[in-house]
Amino acid sequence: MSDRAAALGRWAEQAAFDLMQQHGFLMVAKNYHSRYGELDLIVQREQELVFVEVKARAQTQYAHAIESISYTKQKKMVRTAFCFLEQHPEFQAFYYRFDVICFDFNQQFSKNIQHDFTKYPYDVQWIENAFTFDPELINL
Repeated sequence: MSDRAAALGRWAEQAAFDLMQQHGFLMVAKNYHSRYGELDLIVQREQELVFVEVKARAQTQYAHAIESISYTKQKKMVRTAFCFLEQHPEFQAFYYRFDVICFDFNQQFSKNIQHDFTKYPYDVQWIENAFTFDPELINL
């Protein structure tokens, strides 16, 4: 991953958390890794635990950010969420859901320049309950 892409990813994760924090969510974990994959954010509000995938894309002819959340990615996220819950039994009685927060920028960025991403116009889409703990996704 290029430095620019990594910077965009960090910005998007912080912007997504800021948005969720405005809705009363607290950070539980950031960039949680398991052998199956990574969860960008894990947040909580009361008895609700939300596993969040964050995507950001500069304008492209190929796809919007949401289109990059494949079935395979969903499966990895579900498996990683189960790993988290095994390690943190204090959350096992919570209601769980998977949200996706996407940032689609309206222009391309230079690959060689550091950017203040807040200065570029973008669309944000927060999809609550984007997918569920489908038994077909689990198959550990």
